[in-house]
Amino acid sequence: MKNIIKPIFAVELKVRDYECDVQGHVNNANYQHYFEVARHEFLEKVGLNFHKLHLEGVDAVVSSVHIRYKIPLIGMDKFKCTISKIEKVGVKYIFHQEIIRIEDNALCAKAKIEVVNLVNGKLSEPVVFNEAFADYI
Repeated sequence: MKNIIKPIFAVELKVRDYECDVQGHVNNANYQHYFEVARHEFLEKVGLNFHKLHLEGVDAVVSSVHIRYKIPLIGMDKFKCTISKIEKVGVKYIFHQEIIRIEDNALCAKAKIEVVNLVNGKLSEPVVFNEAFADYI
């Protein structure tokens, strides 16, 4: 399907029945969970651990989420949650992400998620992330 961007990172997941609403579609809030899983897995790929960073006083926090729903996922669908691009604008990172159903390569949702960095509770330049993401920006 067109409009799918070749990702810089992808993780495969499967819809669980409890994630679906009465219509049998994945509830919209769960898409945000899937996008978060991909970002956390990406952090591990680049050598960072979200929990360890928190213990060191470094927190990456979501400041804005925009999700565009295209085709609903349903129970037991297998899909890829991707990061197609990362932009750095000032002190924030913008993650462009997609959810793609594996069976037919259908684009199910797209997201633009803005993340800022807090060091000891204060908005800060994300030095640790700048270094880890250098090859992806």
